[in-house]
Amino acid sequence: MTGGSIAVRRLSQQVRLISSSRPSMVSTFGTRLIGAPNTLEHRVFIEHNNSVVSSFHDVPLFADQSNGILNMIVEVPRWTNAKMEISKEEPFNPIKQDIKKGRLRFVRNCFPHHGYIWNYGAFPQTWEDPAALHPETKAKGDNDPLDVCEIGEQVGYVGQVKQVKVLGIMALLDEGETDWKVIVVDVHDPLASKLNDIEDVERHLPGLIRATNEWFRIYKIPDGKGENAFAFSGEAKNKKYATEIIHECNEAWRRLITGDSPAKTPTYEISIRNLSNSSSPGFVARGDVTYANLPADSRQPPAPIDPSISKWFYISSVQV
Repeated sequence: MTGGSIAVRRLSQQVRLISSSRPSMVSTFGTRLIGAPNTLEHRVFIEHNNSVVSSFHDVPLFADQSNGILNMIVEVPRWTNAKMEISKEEPFNPIKQDIKKGRLRFVRNCFPHHGYIWNYGAFPQTWEDPAALHPETKAKGDNDPLDVCEIGEQVGYVGQVKQVKVLGIMALLDEGETDWKVIVVDVHDPLASKLNDIEDVERHLPGLIRATNEWFRIYKIPDGKGENAFAFSGEAKNKKYATEIIHECNEAWRRLITGDSPAKTPTYEISIRNLSNSSSPGFVARGDVTYANLPADSRQPPAPIDPSISKWFYISSVQV
């Protein structure tokens, strides 16, 4: 692929970001793709104005805080199966495919669902602290950024930075850890003006919350695991509750990135290298050798995947 064609692709992937401090300022995010999708080497870096930034630490949580607009990073586009996620351990936290037992991880299709049923991703600058026991779920955090389910009609792409508004939240209990799932909608979605809290989702998108509950309960069963459980009997909590959790996880991330706690927050093997927080032990200048040695864009067509990934699994134990 020529440099010119790469530039055109990057331009098509740029998105507008409204700064909370300067609402009229427009910035751009894009992606730097390394290698071929469906391979162990594949990485998706987030770029800001054509320079790599940390997807975990440098992309701001709030796009326009006064209007409740947040930035979400798409890891898994709707209808796809590859378990893509922000790499916490690697410098500048590119998105890569999860690996289990040396093999790329794909989520199975549990009838009637195909792949992920929303654009799935994470809020940057949030962290579910594995040392913090939530008083209502009675479980500690899962050591990841907050997970996000974006329910708009547009199918996203890996590394897309979407501007979203919060509608509600569900508390998955995954292998003894609290794994929050925030329900949001793209602010540009045709239904965005009608979706303002969790009860609006059932009114305008009937069945989606129930399907979301079912999806998370059963998606690991084809891999030999049992059903997942939810706190609050599977109830989706409202926007106010979700916003409180987001702020708590943003504060936990601040402690992580700065080490600002009496005992100094442990890093849990998380790379905190970043370009935007000068008070962080992980702050690096753009001339730092780690930053200068980041790979150039080398995107390639997707590698073939095992046809069995398209198989549907029928889960007889699902309770309706």
